[in-house]
Amino acid sequence: MSPRAKSTGSACAEELASGAPRIGNMRWTICAMLLAATSINYVDRQVLSILAPVLQRAIGWTDLQYSYMVGGFQLAYGLGLLLAGRLVDRIGTRLGYAIIMAVWSLAAMSHALARTVLGFAAARFLLGLGESGNFPAAVKTTSEWFPQRERAFATGIFNAGTSVGPVIAPALVPWVADRFGWQAAFLMTGIFSITWVAIWLVFYRPPGLHPRLGAAERAYILSDREEQVAAIPWARLFGYRQTWAFAAGKFMTDPVWWFLLFWLPLFLAQRFHLSILQLTAPLMLVYVLSTVGSVAGGWLAGLLNRRGMPINRARRNTMLLCACLVTPIFFASRAPSEWGAVSLISLAVAAHQGWSANLFTTVSDMFPRAAVGSVVGIGATLGSIGGVLFSLGTGWILHFTHSYSILFALSASAYLLALAAMLWLAPGFKPALVTEY
Repeated sequence: MSPRAKSTGSACAEELASGAPRIGNMRWTICAMLLAATSINYVDRQVLSILAPVLQRAIGWTDLQYSYMVGGFQLAYGLGLLLAGRLVDRIGTRLGYAIIMAVWSLAAMSHALARTVLGFAAARFLLGLGESGNFPAAVKTTSEWFPQRERAFATGIFNAGTSVGPVIAPALVPWVADRFGWQAAFLMTGIFSITWVAIWLVFYRPPGLHPRLGAAERAYILSDREEQVAAIPWARLFGYRQTWAFAAGKFMTDPVWWFLLFWLPLFLAQRFHLSILQLTAPLMLVYVLSTVGSVAGGWLAGLLNRRGMPINRARRNTMLLCACLVTPIFFASRAPSEWGAVSLISLAVAAHQGWSANLFTTVSDMFPRAAVGSVVGIGATLGSIGGVLFSLGTGWILHFTHSYSILFALSASAYLLALAAMLWLAPGFKPALVTEY
């Protein structure tokens, strides 16, 4: 970083600390749009699972056929991550994000036209392809609009949408379906997506071109910007240990998040004999606290950096803390009450979100902006593969042991092992020495 950039960044930081006039908040408006997009993303994917009992009676599908729909979504999601990451690197975040959101909004609404298992499976596959692009596009946008010291906090905020969406969906979808029919629930979420696309295309520009961005905030955003590198051949990214470090983190910890999303209601119902209505409060507590964890994890890394800790060390220490906070989930299957189990699981889910906010940000720490979307896509694909494998393993473990103990033990150890693997592959999270040719 040039001496001038250092001077600009220091001046902006001192201005903020001293209570001097603010440099501007346009970057946080962009972050709010990313939060909205991620929340819509998770509402859209939750609609089918919420309406599954109604649709199963209406369409007549079996549980096995429903599992094919779920599997189709996960398969498309994994494949789409690779394509979406490359898309936003090639055509930019403004147009790339709009295309991604448009595809998944149309796919979400197409569910309303389905009347057969095949029709729902096709709609689900298209939804997976579209929704897979959200995180590569959001992470790349964050790398464009935030200096390094704020990226984890910004990522934590938009990543909170993965918890906001699951809280909104159970409150909104049943009401719409009851009042206007199940087709209206799918159309309603798609309309939200299309509205977001229109606002994004009208409002969004990169920092260097945004007409409403003040000079002081633009200088602050660009204060620690790395040198621009031309587009990097996608296949060459597999040659960097930093790519595999991020991919290892996703492969080993994403399955825990998916496991808790898909299996937590069943675990609570089976272990503590809770009815569907009795599950509402525990599940909402888990998701609300996961939102807090997402924001807190990003905030903590930025705080440590502002207190003088190098950003890479701040990132590592925050991830280590989050990994340690997950470990008590080991005792969840042995908890004497549902609230004891929910407390342990809530802590783990909050810690996962704090971990995830920093894990995503390691990509923009280690790679130039030209490669961020592609690397996120590669890592997220490995995370999706890990989730499918863990899901299949969960079924077999429960079939033979009828116990969640092994699953919670694997979840408790996954993060510490993942951090160790990441640091072995990319010691200190040092930036990759990326060249254009």
